[in-house]
Amino acid sequence: LQNVRIDPSSISFQMWKDIPVPFYLSVHFFEVLNPKEVLQGAKPVLGQRGPYVYREYRSKTNITFHENDTVSYLEDRNLFFQPHLSNGTEEEYIVVPNIMMMGAAVMMEKLPMFLKILLSGALSSLKQEAFMNRTVGEIMWGYEDPLIDAINMIVPGLIPFKGKFGLFMDFNNSNSGLFTVNTGMKNISQVHMVDSWNGLKKVNYWRSSQCNMINGTAGEMWPPFMSPTSLEFYSPDACRSMTLVYEQSGRFKGVPTYRFVAPRTLFANGTDYPPNEGFCPCMQSGIQNVSTCRLSESFF
Repeated sequence: LQNVRIDPSSISFQMWKDIPVPFYLSVHFFEVLNPKEVLQGAKPVLGQRGPYVYREYRSKTNITFHENDTVSYLEDRNLFFQPHLSNGTEEEYIVVPNIMMMGAAVMMEKLPMFLKILLSGALSSLKQEAFMNRTVGEIMWGYEDPLIDAINMIVPGLIPFKGKFGLFMDFNNSNSGLFTVNTGMKNISQVHMVDSWNGLKKVNYWRSSQCNMINGTAGEMWPPFMSPTSLEFYSPDACRSMTLVYEQSGRFKGVPTYRFVAPRTLFANGTDYPPNEGFCPCMQSGIQNVSTCRLSESFF
């Protein structure tokens, strides 16, 4: 059990510090094949592109041990494109909705009239169109758009970025926040259990106390002597705790294993699964609305 604890002298410490297991991010895009017709009122015709696959490397830094048997750390993550696993390149062009323009239009609805007029004028003068033709790399990691500068000048603080916008711009060369977890030095059953995240014992993104709870581990390791029931972990990307449920037992190279999967209720809306009402406003089941912790407007 000494080698399971988070301790620089344990065999597993280096594995905990630099996760050797490969993580992959697989991205698909749905390209709009008839953008001109859509502007005339036609139904969009979509074509699936991808997957565009990235390997994620994780390494813990700023590791600080505390007297209460906890340890704090940042986990840096870096993503690298994997051409041999992908169906396409980052240089390919894809026609997709103009995310910045449509986002600005939604944000304008809550602004005073004089600011609406200013932003409408900016959209018109910059000749923003409903669809854009950009490379996969630009959509993923960022592209310059004069609309970003215009919004930041007219309504400072309305959007949480400057200069560039990309769907995954904040995920690469970044970290997942400051985790403080139990080392298991005194109680091995608590090893890896989250004590706080960014100094918080619970978040305030959601509408119920239960939904704001920070439960389980950081999602990489769990205490030993697990029982085949459920696994809980906190995901900064989803801004919430999640629970996986036991599916079946098995063996891998002679080692007994448990397989856990996401239950159908994980991303169910509040109508289909009332305990998830705190995560609303909700759409149909299967979609998680994370607008409250990402951008001020629709983000799923």
